[in-house]
Amino acid sequence: MPKHILLIALIFPLQSLASELYVTITDAEKKPVPFAVVELVNENYPAKPASEAAQVIQQDLNFQPFVSIVTQGTFVEFPNMDKTRHHVYSFSPAKVFELRLYSGEPEAPVMFDRAGIVTLGCNIHDNMLAYVYVSGSHFTTMTNASGVAHFNNLPQHEFEIRVWHPWQQAPLSPLFISVKAGTEHLDRVLDIQWQDLPAANKAGFGDY
Repeated sequence: MPKHILLIALIFPLQSLASELYVTITDAEKKPVPFAVVELVNENYPAKPASEAAQVIQQDLNFQPFVSIVTQGTFVEFPNMDKTRHHVYSFSPAKVFELRLYSGEPEAPVMFDRAGIVTLGCNIHDNMLAYVYVSGSHFTTMTNASGVAHFNNLPQHEFEIRVWHPWQQAPLSPLFISVKAGTEHLDRVLDIQWQDLPAANKAGFGDY
């Protein structure tokens, strides 16, 4: 068999094994839900800490981004870009910490070593609010302005699908999916209490 024919024969079986999953999140009125976190959980695919620190900046008296995803064991930096000082804190069970009043860069980044949801606030500015979703899974992403979360190159295994949004009124019931070769689509509906956000936090998420 010629080498180029053998190469094609090897490539096509590999392509056929590729798995993609699209998860679309809407509210009860079919309105797309942006910045919803979608996590695929299988104990064989745990999260790995990022090699570089993530960032949640403070600018224009707001945290940016509004929702962040980091893997368990990742460090997060909290640079202050404002002229005023901020006092960043969290009382969330997944991470209790405090960065006392400061400007510029704090002394050290904070390690988020426990999976869960961390709510961020500022002791000086009550309007400042943001969330860090600390994932214990290798496969976690966020919906875009169209309410779509996309996963590619997934292994063909069973996963529990977890969906979270800061404005959801009730958790979704557990759902399991068996990922197969090819492309799959899944729809989930969240009970959302819509709230307003500063323009800076809406960047990239369209007009909702």
